[in-house]
Amino acid sequence: MDVQFNQLESLHWLWLILILAGVVFVSFKLRRRLLLRFADALLLDRLIPTLSAGKSAFRRSLVLASMIVLVAGMIDPRWGVEYEEVHQQGIDIVFVLDLSRSMLAEDATPNRLDRAKQYIADIVEQLGGDRVGLVGFAGVAALNCPLTIDYGAFRLSLNELDPALVGRGGSLLGDALRVAADAFTDDVKDHKAIVVFSDGEDHDSYPLEAARRIWEEKGIRIYTVGIGDQTDGARIPIIENGRRSYLLYEGQQVWSKMKPDLLRDVALSAGGAFIPVGTSSIDIARVFHEIIAPATKRQFETTRIQRYQVQYQWFAGLALLLLLLESLLTDRRIADPVESSRRQEVQA
Repeated sequence: MDVQFNQLESLHWLWLILILAGVVFVSFKLRRRLLLRFADALLLDRLIPTLSAGKSAFRRSLVLASMIVLVAGMIDPRWGVEYEEVHQQGIDIVFVLDLSRSMLAEDATPNRLDRAKQYIADIVEQLGGDRVGLVGFAGVAALNCPLTIDYGAFRLSLNELDPALVGRGGSLLGDALRVAADAFTDDVKDHKAIVVFSDGEDHDSYPLEAARRIWEEKGIRIYTVGIGDQTDGARIPIIENGRRSYLLYEGQQVWSKMKPDLLRDVALSAGGAFIPVGTSSIDIARVFHEIIAPATKRQFETTRIQRYQVQYQWFAGLALLLLLLESLLTDRRIADPVESSRRQEVQA
């Protein structure tokens, strides 16, 4: 049976479980050594006759096992192929993702960048036969994934994007639009879209001029998705010397707001639309099918594609069952009636 794993990077959590297992083992050894300093094994058995070291170890093993099972679910295992008839639309989509430090603001949970990544993944999950590409930008813009129908490779590129990987700070949206436009591999106008996920900051890269030229010369529609609070904004967290703090400018904490005006103007200049998500959570796949796809699609033949069924819920259920079993057990051993009566006679 074919099995597919979509989040293998979650296997890194096994290192934490290994450390916890080591801590549990050392604590058992240390506890046993301290008890033996107090009394020998035979005397301990009489002093604490109901304590079962085996049961205590078994309970902790159940907790560790539940963690391992949860990690197995986190890597997103899928099996059981199901087939679906889809209409190939032949859309070429290049996603443009803002990697500037302002995207680390946490007004959208967990932060703007992670929310944007999840939205892109949700859209790609709904596609069937459409090519997708990826451009990341901050102070520089780069094509991180050329147009492809290999959605697994696309997701790997998406997950790897991080502000720490960008060589320069800043936010050059105009440069990112130019790189995205050059990523399309044919000169056919229409049936193409650039979808930008950003908080709208730009440092003199002329995004409006870039959007107009892309639309007029290449017929590529641009859609912008604004993420972040546009009223109060949020601070930008940073890690310095292992400590969490907030970005400062001239001694003052920087508060970043989503700038809807620029994103709206860019979209309208290129035949697209502005989608002000803000800090809310929306069904971005439905927005894609209702707004973006109808304006760009071209209908081809119907094709039959296969999808692997999501199976993580079985692992989550098993982990919950193990934790429930652990909560029902105790460290006390089952009393032997004969042994209990003997102890009572000795005490009498």
